[in-house]
Amino acid sequence: MPERGAALAEIVLATHNAHKVEEFQRIIGEALPGVTVLPYDGPEPVEDGLSFSENALIKARAAAAHTGRIALADDSGICVDVLGGAPGIFSARWAGPGHGDQANLELLLAQLRDIAPSDRGARFECHIAIVVPGIDGTPEHETVAVGVWPGSLATEPGGEGGFGYDPIFIPEGGARTAAELSAEEKNTSSHRARAVADAIPRLSMILTARDE
Repeated sequence: MPERGAALAEIVLATHNAHKVEEFQRIIGEALPGVTVLPYDGPEPVEDGLSFSENALIKARAAAAHTGRIALADDSGICVDVLGGAPGIFSARWAGPGHGDQANLELLLAQLRDIAPSDRGARFECHIAIVVPGIDGTPEHETVAVGVWPGSLATEPGGEGGFGYDPIFIPEGGARTAAELSAEEKNTSSHRARAVADAIPRLSMILTARDE
């Protein structure tokens, strides 16, 4: 039976990425039966925030205002201790405009070439914003769920799975990179999995309140 407050609810995910919508639908649908995650079909806002939370909120607010539905949006990246938390919000474009994952990874490795293993601490962060639209289009309620995956950076890539910085990220307490983990292992421990786990009870409370 669907949970109270979650029956036949439609929410929108602020992305044009169909695979991400499917991923969120699977995870949220299992936790909150009756909830349907819809793709966002509106214009993309300028992500000019100075943090993961700010950029996630920018995207979720735009989707909520455009659709009139409760909206979710995520923003994530890798943060390296010795670089003061960089690349951070610039993770996807660390090597500059027009460069992809491989160039970003190679640049980060080059920047850390002389850094000892003990000083290569890093973490993946994922922030998921949830925005409830008000009658006048302005947010009625908003909250941000956070997932942090601590670890360190290898000196060279390893593994064929994953994407982005996964081949050089070694989760805390392990010896393999994120790219060497199985999909099941990653889906239960990654920063996105942790953020979603934090977001689900928040979303459940919002849907329950709207259903009362």
